[in-house]
Amino acid sequence: MDGAIRVFTAITTELVNEAQRIHKTYPTATAALGRTLTIAAIMGAGMKNDTDSTTIQFKGDGPLGSIVAVCNNKSEVRGYVVNPYVDIPRKKNGKLDVGGAVGKGFLNVIRDLGLKEPYAGQVPIVTGEIAEDMTYYFAESEQIPTAVALGVLVNPDMSVKAAGGFMLQLMPEATEEVAAQLEDRMKSLMPITTMIDSGMSAEDILFTVTDGFDMIMENKAVTPKYKCYCSKERMEKALISLGKKELEELIAEQGSAELTCQFCDNRFTFDKQALEKLLKEAK
Repeated sequence: MDGAIRVFTAITTELVNEAQRIHKTYPTATAALGRTLTIAAIMGAGMKNDTDSTTIQFKGDGPLGSIVAVCNNKSEVRGYVVNPYVDIPRKKNGKLDVGGAVGKGFLNVIRDLGLKEPYAGQVPIVTGEIAEDMTYYFAESEQIPTAVALGVLVNPDMSVKAAGGFMLQLMPEATEEVAAQLEDRMKSLMPITTMIDSGMSAEDILFTVTDGFDMIMENKAVTPKYKCYCSKERMEKALISLGKKELEELIAEQGSAELTCQFCDNRFTFDKQALEKLLKEAK
């Protein structure tokens, strides 16, 4: 109520399930990609314009390779992990070892907010567990004290039982007492997947996270979705962008082309006639 803190919550079980179905990810890869898609959806809720977008890239040296998530202001998200078939041994506490699968490297966040140049921030990957890395990114790159909690609970059949997260940020009005009170609150919270699996709604989680504070909820709820915008026209533009020489070689050597969208695994086939038509356009 006093403008000192703001918090976003997302339940992304359906979204992450769809990503798992498309990419056929193994459990550790599902958790890593699912956490990244969730924080992207949360960040999407804070964007104002239909043309705004946020891209999150984890470029680690672990077996997963890179993780990418892209989101718009409707929390429509798409993403992929380079090596989806990764499921390394669990940690001693029985939890999925996402940090070990991500490895060391860099986290890039690119915000395209319709300005002349997109805002790009880069920080080292701290733990690879996604939430801690995003917390570090907000503190270092955007100078906003932030608490991020993300979780994905995977069923034995590799489907997703529960997924979601929250992002809590201190505004300039926040006092040291508020910060200390919040820190204590964060320590006493149950895991985000436990809250979701127990049937709590996003609203329930919002008020649980901020228990003890006088909060007001903005009625701006959206349903996070996995949505890709690939099309044959976009693939045609990609082929044309190869240039005349590359297209001529493609026609001469292969006589056809098949392009697969990294985000949704849709395949687009172009026969020799279609490639020759594109070659004329490229000229």
